[in-house]
Parts: sequence; structure tokens; C-alpha cells
Amino acid sequence: MEQVLKNFTLDFFGSGKHKISFAAFFELDDVILLDVRSKAEVDSLPIELKLHDNVQSMTIPTNEIPDRMHEIPKDKSIGIFCPANVRSAMVYAFLLSKGFSDIRILEGGYPALTEAMMPGKILKVVQAIEYLKG
Repeated sequence: MEQVLKNFTLDFFGSGKHKISFAAFFELDDVILLDVRSKAEVDSLPIELKLHDNVQSMTIPTNEIPDRMHEIPKDKSIGIFCPANVRSAMVYAFLLSKGFSDIRILEGGYPALTEAMMPGKILKVVQAIEYLKG
């Protein structure tokens, strides 16, 4: 963890490589949305993304990450989500310290997620699915 913190320089944060928008994330292939909210938060508002075949939703509350990180694939791009990016940032640093490299913080919380789920954006996903079905 010490080396991870040493790498968090102005250049690192200024480049923005530690974060990604939902729009950009949803365009990637074969990715994991790692939801680190509590069970109660997830029960109140689950994120399933059933129409996004390229995204696997995975829920592991922040406090369970150390015991369950073996469930998180190291060979896929991972976007970490929580409403205010506080827990996302903690999990991001922790996973970096454990050898994960292709991870980013999904920026913007609920407002950004809601924006990415607007009808016009969902319509594009549905049309792409229909096109692929032929």
C-alpha cells in the first residue's frame, strides 16, 4: 500500500487515468462493474444492467472486499462504483496494492449512472442488440 500511495502524485491525479465516466465504461468490452455499496443500499436500488451484455455487475460491500477479493477477476477491466466515490477510492487503492491494474473509479455517483440510463442511451443499446440478432 505504501508504494501505491507514493504513486498518487499530481501527475497521476491530473491525468485522470484513475477514473472513467459511465458512458466510456459502457463502451468497453467484457468489463466488471464492482458495486461496493452496502447490502441495504443495493437492496434499495440494485444495479443489474440486463441490457448491457458487455458489463457484468458484481456487488461486494466495501467491508467485505479483503475477504472476497478472490472473486474479482484480475484479467478484466473493473469500474468501481459507490454514490460519492469515497468507498470507491478506498477500494481502488486497496486493489492496486493487491496487484490489480486495470481498475478505475466510476465517476459521478447516482447522477452519472442515471444520466447513462436515459431513454435515448438505452434505445441505442436496444437497437444494437436487435441489429446483432439480425
